[in-house]
Amino acid sequence: MLAKEQELIDLIQPIVEGLGFVYWGLEYVGQGKYTTLSVYIDSPNGIDVENCAEVSRQISAMMDVEDPITAEYTLEVSSPGVDRLLFTVDQYEQYIGEKVQVKLRAPFDGRRNFKGQLKGVEDGDAVVQVDQEEFLLPIDLIDRAQIIPTFK
Repeated sequence: MLAKEQELIDLIQPIVEGLGFVYWGLEYVGQGKYTTLSVYIDSPNGIDVENCAEVSRQISAMMDVEDPITAEYTLEVSSPGVDRLLFTVDQYEQYIGEKVQVKLRAPFDGRRNFKGQLKGVEDGDAVVQVDQEEFLLPIDLIDRAQIIPTFK
């Protein structure tokens, strides 16, 4: 995890949880002069637009004071959705058995992209079965892991 991401988590997570929501994770993406900070919140009762607006106002106020991102940026606050991203070991464990799409920061076994079933978590590795082969993917090397929703 990048130091900037950890700094943002340390600032944002207490705000989200202080408002009574579950902090799910964040993405900090800078591409050229465009930077986006996406914050994902959850709740046992679900998330609506007003919840996102409330959290956005509080985060914006803190960002104005703390100024952790000095460049221009866009703040997005939303629910993780059905195709939610996975950020923590606990989240990976919660979704064992689901189909996932995983992108690594660097190639592993000659590839960076894996699409298959999340079979488990072992010693900080996500166990992903692709076709008939299982891969142990180090969670700390995963750039992005996302649930692939299946509708029955």
